[in-house]
Order: sequence, then C-alpha cells, then structure tokens
Amino acid sequence: MNINCLIVDDEPAAQSILKIFIEKINFLSLVGIANNAVEALTELKSNSKIDLLFLDINIPKISGLSFYKSLQNPPFVIFTTAYPEYAVDGFSVNAIDYLLKPFSFDRFLTAVNKVVDKLEAKPLTVISEETILIKADKKLHKIAVSSIFYIEAFGDYVKIYLEKEFLLTSSTFKNILTLLPQKKIIQVHKSFAINLKRVHILEGNQILIQSRKIPIGLKFKNNFLEKFKNE
Repeated sequence: MNINCLIVDDEPAAQSILKIFIEKINFLSLVGIANNAVEALTELKSNSKIDLLFLDINIPKISGLSFYKSLQNPPFVIFTTAYPEYAVDGFSVNAIDYLLKPFSFDRFLTAVNKVVDKLEAKPLTVISEETILIKADKKLHKIAVSSIFYIEAFGDYVKIYLEKEFLLTSSTFKNILTLLPQKKIIQVHKSFAINLKRVHILEGNQILIQSRKIPIGLKFKNNFLEKFKNE
C-alpha cells in the first residue's frame, strides 16, 4: 500500500515536523507542501492521485476547514491546528482525525493508521474490466460493470444503481471512481457518475437514466458530450 499525501500549512516548523514523521512511515509518500489554499488547490489539480491531506485549519486567505468544504471529491483529511476548539468543526466534515499541535509521532501514527483502516476496507474490488465485487449489506456482490446505471455520492457512502436496486457501500465517491473503468463509467457532476450505455435521453443540462434526472456539472459537460457523441 502507498498513500500519497500533501502538507497544507504555512508554518515552516510544522511543515518540517510533518515531513520528518511522514519519512518515518514507508507507505507514506509526500508529494508536495502548500502554504495556503491556493497552492493546495494547484497541487490537487495537477495530481489526481493525492490520497491524504495534512491540513492546518489556520492557513492564510481562507481557513483549512472552508477550503476542504469547497473541494469536489476531496481526499482524506487529517486536520492539524493549535486550537482545540476547532475539533468539532473538523469532524463535521468527516475528517479522519484531528491532531492538536504539538503532537507526538505516536499520535501521528495513530491518525495515519485510521486512514489505513479506511483504505483496507476495500468496498470495491476489480476482478476484470467487466466484473467487480462490491461490499454492501455485509455481503459481497459480484456484478458486471455494464449492469451499473449510475453512481451517486451519499455522504460517507456511495449508491451504485442497478436495474432494480441499488447497493450502498461505505467509501468515498472519489475512491469508487478511481477503481471503476473510466471508459465505461464517467463523472458528470460532483455527486454523480453514469454508464454511457445507460443514457436514455439528454435534455439540456440533464441526463435521463431510468426515471432519474441527473444534472450535468459545467466542469464535466464537455467531456461528457464528447464521449456521448462517440458512443
């Protein structure tokens, strides 16, 4: 297992400590250090494989909490700050953990292991390009990728819609999309991905699949239209 992480903190001392701690764990890879939300966003846009943020809540221009809330399909986050009163706010956005500065290596490792636990849950396993295993309702469901109609982000879960039912699995929307074949399942909105072959009607900025109208986000529209025309 390898976890790619990004430090977002404007304090050089805090950056140094996090960097040292990260280097001590062989499955953590530091891909960058950002001093503020603008730099962090640039890093996230240039590297889609960032799995984890070590994010200080008190960064310049915009708080780390507000920045994280603004992200579409954000990676996992461990908040860091010197102010314990922010802990409740941090967990309100489903943070993996909250590190109060100054923190020890042992406390850091505990937080990182929570990320490992999440990743090892493996809600979806790819058997082949055509077949996947989905963990839902404490059972493993073997389904064909072609049987998926669309996928919807649902808080800490993801709904995978089939012809007559949906499977509710515990995972992030981003992780599920990363595992599925991108030529067949494409993202059309911050909360939706669709199977191109299951599109019934396209009307304006909405896709009709089964009886569900799915919005097309502006960010994803051109990519969807191009693939839809060539399908």
